Amino acid sequence: MESKVWLSETQLVGNSISLQLLQKQHANSLLEAAADGELWNLWFTSIPSHETIDSYIDFALNEKKSGRALAFVVIDNKTGQLIGSTRFCNADPINKRVEIGHTWYAKSYQRTRVNSECKYLLLQYAFESLEAIAVEFRTHWHNQASRTAISHLGAKQDGILRNAQLDADGCYRDTVVFSIINQEWPAVRKGLLNRLNTD
Repeated sequence: MESKVWLSETQLVGNSISLQLLQKQHANSLLEAAADGELWNLWFTSIPSHETIDSYIDFALNEKKSGRALAFVVIDNKTGQLIGSTRFCNADPINKRVEIGHTWYAKSYQRTRVNSECKYLLLQYAFESLEAIAVEFRTHWHNQASRTAISHLGAKQDGILRNAQLDADGCYRDTVVFSIINQEWPAVRKGLLNRLNTD
């Protein structure tokens, strides 16, 4: 099976948000979303700034072309405003594993139902359409908010990769790896739907 076929283009639509394919013309809207909280100043994650927006989009589109990733922008259905970005990445179509990563939202949308709905749409597609056997999440050891959010999804921590990646500033980062496997999806799905129905 070719990875390009496995990660075919799609749009995911929820009640309050939609995930649309990332395009070059989203550059200014991505910068506006990131400006809400000046998210590019967070040292433990990579969020596009005026200096990095072109390379950010080019990398995402090149990864899509290779079949390794499928990047989305997150749209507020009520306002039509772009409020963040997320993607499937590190796709392994032979073993049917994929990672959900590069996720960020404008500060005013953080700690709202947006992340739960976004993850529900992605996980549902991964397990029910792609028939993935496992979905991974990876985050910086120091990104405690991300680690907490991933745990609340129902993902289990697999381990910590020490010196896993060299950051732009020359420091090595430790990466915390979580996953949800296909047998766990029904329970995770129930938990996410309950959370969305009570928000």
